[in-house]
Amino acid sequence: MAVRWLDLVDPTHEELLNALPVQVDPVVVEALAATPGDGREPRPLLEGHGAYVFGVFLAARSVPEEDRIAYDEVDLVATPELVLTVRKSPSDGDAFDASALAHAVEERASAGLIVHRLVDDVADTFLAALDAAYGEIDELEDRIDELRPAQVRERISALRHELLHGRRTASATRAAIRRVLDGRVDVGDHELFPAEVERLFADTYETLVRVTEELDIARDLVAGVREHHQSRIAEMQGAITKTLTVIASLVLVPSLIVGFYGQNFAEAVRDPYWSIGVSCALILASTVLQLALFRWRRWI
Repeated sequence: MAVRWLDLVDPTHEELLNALPVQVDPVVVEALAATPGDGREPRPLLEGHGAYVFGVFLAARSVPEEDRIAYDEVDLVATPELVLTVRKSPSDGDAFDASALAHAVEERASAGLIVHRLVDDVADTFLAALDAAYGEIDELEDRIDELRPAQVRERISALRHELLHGRRTASATRAAIRRVLDGRVDVGDHELFPAEVERLFADTYETLVRVTEELDIARDLVAGVREHHQSRIAEMQGAITKTLTVIASLVLVPSLIVGFYGQNFAEAVRDPYWSIGVSCALILASTVLQLALFRWRRWI
């Protein structure tokens, strides 16, 4: 039996009601009709609702010009006879590309295979986003000595939040796929995901396991960059403190000489020989001696 595929992009409430293959829950209709950026934060899921399967997925998308990872929402309602996909356009780009599903339909794939093709394409977007995140980390490591400390801190914070959000999304997607492997998602008496389709879902599940592990590695790399940045700041502060200490030491001895002469040789310093010659000679000699000592100790 041939399976139909309907694809809607940013549909209205009426368009959804006309396209849905069966009567669905009002909550599902609201989730399908909701627009991105309306204050809600969709979470990946795949669950059975008796006569149909409802799914929500987030495809990762790298935005290099803004150094961030965006997520495009794509929802589905599947029955053994029809698969309906709802793609939602983000404010800064086009909707998720679902052209791979057209090839699956042309090959007369089952509804379960079409759903797997969509989920597998979503999982592949995480691998591409992960490569982009690694590239951003490498770029930050290469430029960490050129950027201002405030810029480095801001970029590290943004990377940590992006990786954390990516891991949460990948983990939720993996949990949704796990429901298929456990046999908890199906349509009534029909077997929407037979054994051969479950094996394909198992491969996708392994892909997402690798994605979450790589995201943990990426977070460790960001932590290493942060530690390097903190050690660099501590080194800079130490160098500044050492420079200020050297300056204070150079000023201390001349101040002591001038103060000592002013308090104890009130009559003698009226003689230019004592007031200018000896004091200047002592100041010059003590300064040269201190500079030589600091240079010998490699403090300057």
